[in-house]
Amino acid sequence: QVQLVESGGGLVQAGGSLRLSCAVSGTIFRINAMGWYRQAPGKQRELVATIRGSGNTNYADSVLGRFTLSRDNAENILYLQMNKLKPEDTAVYMCTLEGQAKDWSTVGNYWGQGTQVTVSS
Repeated sequence: QVQLVESGGGLVQAGGSLRLSCAVSGTIFRINAMGWYRQAPGKQRELVATIRGSGNTNYADSVLGRFTLSRDNAENILYLQMNKLKPEDTAVYMCTLEGQAKDWSTVGNYWGQGTQVTVSS
């Protein structure tokens, strides 16, 4: 089974920074894409940023220029560097992976448990 474990969430003041990590473990044949979503209580889940195997990235307009995706392929870790944080960024951040567990299997999606990010005003 593929496992995604997030870390790095916490409480920061507006204007501060956090670096989220998503560690991938288990058996995975191919990773097509990875990304981060976030969800605040009572609100819809929102796409934050994605990165494809080619390295191409996509960011939500609300975080463009402030958040940066990167990956350590050797260690199978996806990072989300968050700068100039705003109270509106407060949410549970979830890591996701799209890929194949086996060569013959269909493409599936995997999710981490989520990590809380709280930005105070």
